[in-house]
Amino acid sequence: MPVITQATLTDVPELNVLVNSAYRGESSKRGWTTEADLIGGARIDEQTLAGYMNNENIIILKHTDEDGNITGTVYLEVRTPKLYVGMFSVSPLLQNKGVGRALIEEAEVYARKHNCNTLAMTVISIRSELISWYERRGYKPTGEIQPFHAHGRFGDAKQHIELIVMEKSV
Repeated sequence: MPVITQATLTDVPELNVLVNSAYRGESSKRGWTTEADLIGGARIDEQTLAGYMNNENIIILKHTDEDGNITGTVYLEVRTPKLYVGMFSVSPLLQNKGVGRALIEEAEVYARKHNCNTLAMTVISIRSELISWYERRGYKPTGEIQPFHAHGRFGDAKQHIELIVMEKSV
């Protein structure tokens, strides 16, 4: 039975593969959340993931299948009164099967438990299908626009990219 639990340092290699496969490269094109045509390079690396694990304000949730394989993940950072949601990833082979919905619902439970009344995220502004998916789950654009991290930490933009901020009250 699939389950959502907190990821640990031992999960870092598998998380790294999953996140990069969901966002970048040819494997990501098998799902609808790919950024491969917009951003090159890795989305994340093991060193960054391990650093997240050592930050008391950050938790990474993982969705595992019946065999214990990680099939989805989400980064949650408490920034009271908000919970920042990032690195939301589902295996390209399992998209549109409820994994993402389960993870986002668990993020909302986590927010309430940690006295966060708003979930916040950034989404690439031209990813209309992804923005619509979040809107169907109650997230709304705030009107705030942020630049894409040009320093290469999350990959190298192949064109000008801006991020919109979306929020949901819980």
